[in-house]
Amino acid sequence: MPVEPLELAPTPQNLRLLRDATARLLATCERLTDADIGAPTPLPGWTRGHVLNHLARQAPALERLLDWARTGVENLQYPSRQARDSEIEEGADRPAAELVADIVRTAGSLDEAVRTLPDEAWGRRIRPFTGEECTPRRILVIRLRELEVHHADLGMGYELSGAPGEATRVVLEDVVRYFAGRDGVPPLDLRDADGALVGSVGPLGSSGAWEGRGSARRTVTGTPGDLLGWLAGRTGGKGLSCPGGLPELPEWV
Repeated sequence: MPVEPLELAPTPQNLRLLRDATARLLATCERLTDADIGAPTPLPGWTRGHVLNHLARQAPALERLLDWARTGVENLQYPSRQARDSEIEEGADRPAAELVADIVRTAGSLDEAVRTLPDEAWGRRIRPFTGEECTPRRILVIRLRELEVHHADLGMGYELSGAPGEATRVVLEDVVRYFAGRDGVPPLDLRDADGALVGSVGPLGSSGAWEGRGSARRTVTGTPGDLLGWLAGRTGGKGLSCPGGLPELPEWV
């Protein structure tokens, strides 16, 4: 019984989260050289060029979903996985300056599309590539998540453990919701360094209550950034503690 996916209202504060995440990424990209583009990343088969090209191509794909909300006419984020993968592959070996300029251009276009979406369109139902039914508010979460996680994937000094607090909070909540209630996920409570509950994952009973509440549940403790890095499969659990050791998790999206 998966929980509802996270959505964000299009407030000035939330739109600022996306702009700031884009600015952080572009600041890192200022150090990129053409020789850096072909370097591998933790993502199988993806170079830094693939990561950057994905972020550039994702923006117009999300704009297609906004067009769906605006017009009421279905407009898929990607027509197929093959089409998505082809978009990422084509142009991934471009010069660094060209890839970065593409991100700047498409991010600006997406920002304009979000800002000008009519009020009534924000309540319409759409369906991203990942399959969940949602409103356009979900797009803000998807874009922030991709900017933050893939920024870290570049391996140029930016880590999820050091991401700003509010961005971390949003992306962590989104990842926790992905794992919450899913089969194959061990029952876990996630707590920050002060012991405050960050989230719970694992199977839900028919009543919607967490199964294994009590002694059967284990607690993973660490900073929100370290918890995010582990849940997203980007770290081996550095900085985290869990009685008996960290369990294995299914692969995240």
